[in-house]
Amino acid sequence: MVSAKGVRNVGHFDCPGGGQVVVENGFAYIGHIHAPAGTTIADVRDPKNPKQLAHFEMPPGTHSHKARVGDGLMVVNHEVDPVTETQASNNFKGGLGIYDVSDPRKPRKIHNWETAGRGVHRFDFDGRYVYCSPTVEGYRGNVMMILDLKNPEKPQEVGRWWAPGQWIAGGETPTWKGADTRCHHPLRLGNRLYTSYWQGGFYILNIDDMSKPKKVSGLDWSPPFACPTHSCVPVPFEIFGRRFAIVADEDVQRPETALPAFMWVVDITVEENPVPVGTFQVEGLDHGNHANQSGCHQPVEKIKSTEVPFAWFAQGLRIVDISHPHTPREVAYYLPDPAPGQKRCSSNDVFMDDRGLIYLIDRVRGLEIVERT
Repeated sequence: MVSAKGVRNVGHFDCPGGGQVVVENGFAYIGHIHAPAGTTIADVRDPKNPKQLAHFEMPPGTHSHKARVGDGLMVVNHEVDPVTETQASNNFKGGLGIYDVSDPRKPRKIHNWETAGRGVHRFDFDGRYVYCSPTVEGYRGNVMMILDLKNPEKPQEVGRWWAPGQWIAGGETPTWKGADTRCHHPLRLGNRLYTSYWQGGFYILNIDDMSKPKKVSGLDWSPPFACPTHSCVPVPFEIFGRRFAIVADEDVQRPETALPAFMWVVDITVEENPVPVGTFQVEGLDHGNHANQSGCHQPVEKIKSTEVPFAWFAQGLRIVDISHPHTPREVAYYLPDPAPGQKRCSSNDVFMDDRGLIYLIDRVRGLEIVERT
């Protein structure tokens, strides 16, 4: 049964499990977790009655589970699916798919940008530049790359950055196992990229000169904490005259005896010295053993107020008040029914549109549209 506090359901859209949902001008763009489902465009202008407008498929063993839109363009990732990768063709080229969605009812494919290796995992997009995490020949794990889509038929690399040790072809030697340290998720605010780096923590990068991104600072707490860093989301306003970022670890790749992932509030007022000042965990996850994907996944990528919506995997939607950064607290939640055949929900991504509606996608099936009460 649905359980909620301070949140009510507005609508539901039945669709394959999703990795990301973004909404612009009343149209939702959904990236799906597993092939053949790739990307869906839905009309949510009437949130009580969402309607599918278009759907794109992906070949076996791959996925296109992330989508961003801006200035009439939709960008989606193309990547080998880690769950079904044995089904992927040797001819598959990962990268980005670029679409004209100036009319969302009639999307048109413009170009496939291709890269070596597994492809692109996550990215940010501002309508001109893509800030992404591709695998690139000669490097261990994903790096940070900036692409210019001024001409979307011919994307141009502007610049790249990587953690020291990733550039194998350049003679660097990693100090970590496999691809544990890799770019997961760059997010832009002003002239900075707030870049999560999986088991390497996060970095703040200066992109005054996009051709030469520079490290401002970084912070890594794994170990001792077991879960990788998923997102570093800057708060775009000051709180008590100070600047903060919300950092989410992802509840995966840990022994069940380890602490489930939680969120951090990090003071970045002196950005050369980021300082963790607060944490939050859903009640009940601070004791006992819990299966993976019980804890934190990620917050909204664009924070609009001190109430921050989170996709908290099996704990559904959690809205966390950060108005007192040292003591973040939960003020509302929405725990949806599990997808058919599942024992618990798996809330994977969350988005808030300009109307204040919140979109919560399940990684197995279904999109919930809710609002704060």
